[in-house]
Amino acid sequence: MERKEFLRGLGLAGLGALTIPVIKACSSDDASSSSTSTTDTTQATNTGGSTNTSCSVTSSETAGPFPTKSPSSLVTANIVSDRTGVGFTINITIKNTNASCAVLAGAIVDIWHCDKDGYYSEYGGTSMQSADFTSAHFLRGRQTTNANGLVSFTSIFPGWYTSRATHIHVHIYNASGTSLLVTQIAFPEGSGSAVALVNASTANGYTKGLSGYTYNASDNVFSDSVANEMSTVTGSVAAGFILTHTINVAG
Repeated sequence: MERKEFLRGLGLAGLGALTIPVIKACSSDDASSSSTSTTDTTQATNTGGSTNTSCSVTSSETAGPFPTKSPSSLVTANIVSDRTGVGFTINITIKNTNASCAVLAGAIVDIWHCDKDGYYSEYGGTSMQSADFTSAHFLRGRQTTNANGLVSFTSIFPGWYTSRATHIHVHIYNASGTSLLVTQIAFPEGSGSAVALVNASTANGYTKGLSGYTYNASDNVFSDSVANEMSTVTGSVAAGFILTHTINVAG
């Protein structure tokens, strides 16, 4: 792995309007953040929004140091496994720039992201990740786009880790299995965003808050390309959140 690629990695959705329950239910209001007091039913303010409206290929990114080792063995829409956290639906639409950005049916989409504590499955026990999850396969999955170019996953809202903003990794292949794009999905940030609300939810196990958090503008993966990697996130801690995102590939 090239040093630049390693450092970028280390710097380290139809369900439509359907909401999903919190994976780990809570009966009381979330803990207050340092600047605002939030409750479970507070609706997220989408301070970003998917802006990749032009018919150009979405930015490519490193797969990072923790890519899925055998993605073909993880064909599933529910990627929660034994992880707990705030409920999360991931809706991703794939479009083909070689066909005037018409939706791309039959594309294979792999996703993976960290748990609420910032840990990845299939890795660990090293200086890069102390917690050893080498035998676990949580928060990783593969789906094939439907006639609307859509894949949907049920998950939990990702946490974060040092030097990286909240994100999801995506690897897209054509129906024959040829790699088309490796990219990442960014999340809206700021007061009232899902990132802020979730990370204030100590009742659901998000205990780090945002102290030491790396924002998109300073993230060495997103800082130069966040515009066409930004998602839309709606919902609340109580009802769960829904991410909607479009990725353009040269299919």
